[in-house]
Amino acid sequence: MSTSPPGQATAATPPQLTGTVELAAGATAKIRSPLVVAILSVITLGIYIVYWWYKVNRELADYGRARNTKELGDNPMMSTLAVFPGVLVVLPALWTGVTTTQRIQRAQHMNGQTPINGWIGLVLYLVIFPALFAYMQSGLNSAWRAAGTATMPAA
Repeated sequence: MSTSPPGQATAATPPQLTGTVELAAGATAKIRSPLVVAILSVITLGIYIVYWWYKVNRELADYGRARNTKELGDNPMMSTLAVFPGVLVVLPALWTGVTTTQRIQRAQHMNGQTPINGWIGLVLYLVIFPALFAYMQSGLNSAWRAAGTATMPAA
């Protein structure tokens, strides 16, 4: 039987689809379905995205603190406020979109993953907006799976 680093799938253990992943001491993240993120962003008319934005920026900041770096952000509430009510002014929401995408790319890079493509993110933003959130979540999922040991979701 082969062994692999924590959080990495082998032939005997398929990748975790959903649940909580322990990234480091004091830092956990949630593996979310990208499709569910996109669907909830539409069904709730964007309200879910405000919650999701806070959670992913919080997970990134916690992971950054655990790794002793500020590259992954340090204030998830500011990022969330840039989404709403910042979207009413437009520029803050665009800026937090760019910076959060960069944080996801850095988290992927830290864990040896190929980062999501910012240009693809821009096209998704312009053409199929909810797909952008699914794309960002898929990037986070790959970083989290590579970073930590999966814990079983509560039944």
